[in-house]
Amino acid sequence: MGRAIKLGRIFGIPFGVDLSWFFIFIFITLMLSVSIFPRSFEGWPAGAYWGVGIATSLLFFASVVAHELAHSLVGRHYGIPIKSITLFLFGGVAHIGKEAQEPGIELKMALAGPLCSLALGVLFYTLYLLLGPLSEYAAGLTFWLAYINGALAAFNMIPGFPLDGGRVLRAVLWKVKGNYLSASRIATRAGYGVSFAFIIGGFLMFILLHAWDGLWLIFIGFFLNAAARSSYQQTLIREALKGYTAQDVMASDFPRVPRQLTIGQLADGPLRSVSGRLLLVTDGDRVEGTLTLGQLRGVPRNRWDLTTAGQVMTPVEELTAVPPGSEALAILESMESENRDVVAVVSGGRVAGMVLRDDLIRFAHRLGSLKG
Repeated sequence: MGRAIKLGRIFGIPFGVDLSWFFIFIFITLMLSVSIFPRSFEGWPAGAYWGVGIATSLLFFASVVAHELAHSLVGRHYGIPIKSITLFLFGGVAHIGKEAQEPGIELKMALAGPLCSLALGVLFYTLYLLLGPLSEYAAGLTFWLAYINGALAAFNMIPGFPLDGGRVLRAVLWKVKGNYLSASRIATRAGYGVSFAFIIGGFLMFILLHAWDGLWLIFIGFFLNAAARSSYQQTLIREALKGYTAQDVMASDFPRVPRQLTIGQLADGPLRSVSGRLLLVTDGDRVEGTLTLGQLRGVPRNRWDLTTAGQVMTPVEELTAVPPGSEALAILESMESENRDVVAVVSGGRVAGMVLRDDLIRFAHRLGSLKG
């Protein structure tokens, strides 16, 4: 979850908040407590504006979690691993371990979030009709939540990738054309168009109407543009890896060091000529484990002459092992799902090579740039 603050699990899925979430939480709370509620409901005590504003903001972000959870539960139903849900500046995101394998699954996953938000909008509007006449506090909270959930559903259905509407567009094109990459390319171009529309529209609002909301639209436009570009690059990488196996992408030329060598001896010898990312720790001709520069840095300097490579290494038994014929794409998805950086390629009971996530992504990126 990166720099996100972990809050717990929902249906077994970890969720948390990115540091940028606090900015938007404060912004929405201020907007509600200082502007929207005072204009709509005069005469409330000052503390009531803040209390209802904070409660509404928290319930709004709970609604965003529900939106992402709907995507996640549908995906998990179809065997797609869900790594986590994170709230951030622009709402929320569900981190998935791999993309849908069929257009029908993609369509159901994409529609689940907006349908959930729409259902919440109807629920809160019903509560507004029932509770509004009894309490202005309840009226303010439920009406705004109904409005913002409806707006969230509508915004996400804009047909531009990577918004949910863009994923719906990709699923439909994928079904009609039978080509995932072509469908992704068209949906991404639609996403670029949406992002430029936001940027241009926001600029005109700010310049011609002197509306500060225009700056927010510009900000959203740039975010959507970057997200579309990044998502498409991920698509190219995954498509590029299809047809390749672990044997095609593994490396076996890593420097080897005896397990009894101390860290001090490593620093004075092999490490001086090593520019690589990984060392193989051996016992005779047999690979016993792996050693990274990060692991070496974790050993205090005064322990270098007392600590051996074998004591610091990650034993082969603790590494994920795959046969040489394993699909490269499946390896990458497994690495991302399990947050692993190294996978051992084992043939005949012996380590034939290693696949590093960074190397695999670079390899795929080169292929993807040729195809994209």
